[in-house]
Amino acid sequence: MPSITTWTRLEPDATHASMAETLKACIYDPLWMLSRQWQLGEFQGVDCGSPVSATLRGECAQLTRYLPGTPPSSTVQGQRYDTRQIPLETLVERERVRPNHQLNSLERLYVSAEAGQHFLRLLARETFGPRYHAAFISTFPMPTLTTKQTESFERNDLCFLVMMSGRVPDGAALAAAFRQPALPSALNIARAHQTSVQNVAKTFLRWYAELFSEPVGEVDTNSSWSSQRMEYAFSTSAPSSVSNTPSPSTETVLTAREYYSGDLDWFNFDLNPTASLGADADRVPGQNPLPIIRTVIPASVSYRGMPEPRWWEFENASVDFGGVDPEPEDLARMLLIEFAITYGNDWFVIPVDLPIGSLCQIQSLVVTDTFGVRTLIPSISASTHPSSSAWRMYRLSEDRMAGSPTTGHQSQSDMFFLPPTLMRTMEGKPLEEVLFLRDEMANLVWGVERFSEGLSGRAVNRRETYFQRQRPREEPTQPASKQEALYWRLATEVPDYWIPLIPVQIEDGGGAILFRRGTTLREDGSVKPQTAQSHILLPDPGNRLDIYEEEVPREGIRVTRNYQYARWVDGAPLLWIGRRKGPGRGEGTSGLRFDIAERPENL
Repeated sequence: MPSITTWTRLEPDATHASMAETLKACIYDPLWMLSRQWQLGEFQGVDCGSPVSATLRGECAQLTRYLPGTPPSSTVQGQRYDTRQIPLETLVERERVRPNHQLNSLERLYVSAEAGQHFLRLLARETFGPRYHAAFISTFPMPTLTTKQTESFERNDLCFLVMMSGRVPDGAALAAAFRQPALPSALNIARAHQTSVQNVAKTFLRWYAELFSEPVGEVDTNSSWSSQRMEYAFSTSAPSSVSNTPSPSTETVLTAREYYSGDLDWFNFDLNPTASLGADADRVPGQNPLPIIRTVIPASVSYRGMPEPRWWEFENASVDFGGVDPEPEDLARMLLIEFAITYGNDWFVIPVDLPIGSLCQIQSLVVTDTFGVRTLIPSISASTHPSSSAWRMYRLSEDRMAGSPTTGHQSQSDMFFLPPTLMRTMEGKPLEEVLFLRDEMANLVWGVERFSEGLSGRAVNRRETYFQRQRPREEPTQPASKQEALYWRLATEVPDYWIPLIPVQIEDGGGAILFRRGTTLREDGSVKPQTAQSHILLPDPGNRLDIYEEEVPREGIRVTRNYQYARWVDGAPLLWIGRRKGPGRGEGTSGLRFDIAERPENL
């Protein structure tokens, strides 16, 4: 039997065709609404107009001086620094890359061979060029090795040198010879070709000089790298306004004591009120410091998921403020939510273009509203509000290790610093990698050289090289009888890429210690020490290496040397070698034991 289904539907029936009354959103009791507004204090507000223009006045001082190393506490003369030429990361980190031909040292043969190949390519562009290839290869040959050097060479480096010898000239030797006014007579270049060859030599020298970014006036080491801290330290300065700086110093010095991550920003710097780098002599009236005047139209602050100010408008559902679950003591998060929901539309922003590498100080900000009223907005440091001194957003801190400032010093922490730094860099594979780890059983800290830079300029895997050398020493042992005596050993063997760092007490340090680089003896009976091979553990082969105890925590540290590549604001390419420090892999054990007796089969 078929069923009969019925239902009732309620439908609105508008009495008028217009929706005007509905959109008015009328309330039935306006007096009650006014009473609630009076109770909540909403009538105590002051009406004002919306801002239509803002005029900002200030000064921007450009960085002009740079000093690597530990920050000074007195007046010194810093190096000239042009922020348009090079960023701070490159200036601080770069090391010598090109081989030093004058010292006749066997290093970075890969760079010499690559430079020699490039010169042959440039010379081959000339119609007569190939006929002189053999002359350049024989006049500027790749280095030759003695028998003793061959034994100490890594296998891959030796194969590289053998392959390149007689095929390409030494690029470092070519560059040194081309700096002379005349070409070597041993080349026997025809008189008609000498001008063309000299032009090729100039092109090669220009390419060779621009290939790497290297420090000026430094031979082997980077003076900004602290081997005791395994991090960079440097200072930079700019001339400051005479009216804002107490006499006699008229410059602002910024110091970065702990830079090791590869990314510099304003918070890496501290104000150093006791130092002077000579930037006050670089003052140019009207240019440095540069007065700035900007008149712009303020724009309302907006962010993703911001509540819409109008009715009947769908909002962005990607942000759910109701889903935020702050704890009662999480005041910062609660203030952020209150700003986003309630006061977000009360803030305005104005764009201000500043030169890169400058210290900017705002002198005044005048806002004109829709009623023509001009309002001077003071700096937060000049405000009379009790909590104004606690506001520290983007404010530079003073260097606490710099000592007491001079008499009459006034804080300049209200300046905004726009450092000349890179947005992004490309890193190559590590040339060197050293793990610093604690060994509680041996009461030592070990510097484990996982990779070290070989003589060819390429990374050498120290662990693989060690086991390759161990294989020829392995000989079949005869089974020991029960009557054989035990063998006494002073210490067990430690791989040669494990470099010990011995704790040493600091004189007058109140019991503090540091770790000093040591050596272990070889197991072949030669009574020769096993020394480090990396530049990280050998910053200066003639001096000792000390590392402060607090720099090697329980989790250890990892220090690497890499090729870095980036482009500056003018598009110029930059290639240099820099160092990075990061967390290690925890504690470890070397298996080192002293004064033990073992059977022959265990040796």
